[in-house]
Amino acid sequence: MLKIGLTGGIASGKSTICQLFAELGIPIIDADIIARQLVEPDQIAFTEIVEYFGGNVLLEDGSINRSLLRKRIFSDPEAKKRLESILHPKISQQLQLQSDAKNSTYCILAIPLLIESNLQKSVDRILVIDISKQQQLERLCQRDSTSPEEGQQIINSQCSREQRLSFADDIIINTSSIDTLHTLVLNLDKKYRKLALCQTGSCQHTDSHGQ
Repeated sequence: MLKIGLTGGIASGKSTICQLFAELGIPIIDADIIARQLVEPDQIAFTEIVEYFGGNVLLEDGSINRSLLRKRIFSDPEAKKRLESILHPKISQQLQLQSDAKNSTYCILAIPLLIESNLQKSVDRILVIDISKQQQLERLCQRDSTSPEEGQQIINSQCSREQRLSFADDIIINTSSIDTLHTLVLNLDKKYRKLALCQTGSCQHTDSHGQ
């Protein structure tokens, strides 16, 4: 099965594109959902996180305070590395298991930190959802009610837009209307279905950027 790694910077609109693919019946395996599941109180990652960060990262109900943890790792590089060392191998394993279990022509693996986690080789193609740096900051601040300074700090913690685009096989520039985005996704769906029918290694990847 063809595995498409969908990625993009924070607030670039990845969820919108995933929803459009889902409406076409394409399975979506979401790394963010997997990450949330991994930090549930009955999971080993939960224990490892609490052991390292302490009980002050817990809410009153005993669950992880994700907002507090996010602020902590964006201001502390060592804490960020430690959290990644706990979660990334487990997320990668689940992405592999869940995608292998799907019965579909192709599937979408939505991985926000695909490049940062060095997971390029775990997918067959990389689809980057792209917007300008200014649009990204504006959307992030509006969506999460963060200050421009905090928003920029979060953006800076991820790989650069240029680095992400350098790995792209396909690109959707997410500045269009939902109707235009739907058309772009339909075009990519046809392309991915065609590629998935080819024998392994016999298809020539095109340079289409989803437009």
